[in-house]
Amino acid sequence: MIDLEQLSAVCRNAGAELTPDVRLSELTTFKIGGACKALITLPDIAACQTIITYLRENQIPFTLIGRGSNLLAADQGYEGIVLKLGGALAAEITEENGAVTCGAGVSLKNLCLFALEHALTGLEFAFGIPGSVGGAVFMNAGAYDGEFSQVLESVTALDENGNLLTLGASELNLGYRHSVFMEHPWIVLQATVRLTSGEQEAIRAKMQDLLGRRKSKQPLEFPSAGSTFKRPVGSYASKLIDECGLKGYTVGGAQVSEKHAGFVVNRGGATFADVMAVCQHVQEVVKAQTGFILELEPEIIGEAE
Repeated sequence: MIDLEQLSAVCRNAGAELTPDVRLSELTTFKIGGACKALITLPDIAACQTIITYLRENQIPFTLIGRGSNLLAADQGYEGIVLKLGGALAAEITEENGAVTCGAGVSLKNLCLFALEHALTGLEFAFGIPGSVGGAVFMNAGAYDGEFSQVLESVTALDENGNLLTLGASELNLGYRHSVFMEHPWIVLQATVRLTSGEQEAIRAKMQDLLGRRKSKQPLEFPSAGSTFKRPVGSYASKLIDECGLKGYTVGGAQVSEKHAGFVVNRGGATFADVMAVCQHVQEVVKAQTGFILELEPEIIGEAE
């Protein structure tokens, strides 16, 4: 049983904001999911240490989300606390000699625009990815032959004992949609990327080109969690799904996008159960027809985990 009154007092003392019974559909780009017990917005690293230590000491389940772009939440909600980075951790970006440092709650879009403003190249591939810097580190986000591992220099994180860690990129076990943060209960608080000087108009042109390609090929007009399946070794999920004739396959409000087979979208009123039914059907058909096993890419939040 979570004592929200006591937790609220802890949050007030730490300068954090607690909002009870927030629907996960309001916090995720899929627009799916029931309510969590409370949403806590953390303004700085000190508040993160205080609140997370309290939650762990009191064995209160919690999860940290960024921009909610790679998440699928259960219809029955989450019997725990959702944490979100705010304040300077979601806004402040600094630069020194090509080393750009920001809080994990900063959006990738804003980090890319900062790089553009300062004529720094290396992040163009990330322009248009609808996530946070922390999420990009956590899953080594990538697109158009670029990955966060190519620019990431170091990370500040909170370990399971409430201690701050500074980890170099070589210590993060970065791979395809993978990082050390999937192996340990550590929380990304801040990241530094190493960029190089470039020509501002060339950077802008590349960003606009990639964004245009994204808009023309991806179903951005519908809520989704982005790419629904990880790329299997030796092929591409969208290619396999398309070849199996699954474009447009629909259950309830969930559908394999008719525009891009790698996306399962919310056509309106989709539930967690709808999405999972579509995904399971796709996995079964693709395995039966091609032998490839497709793994879900989005993280799942809630009782259905």
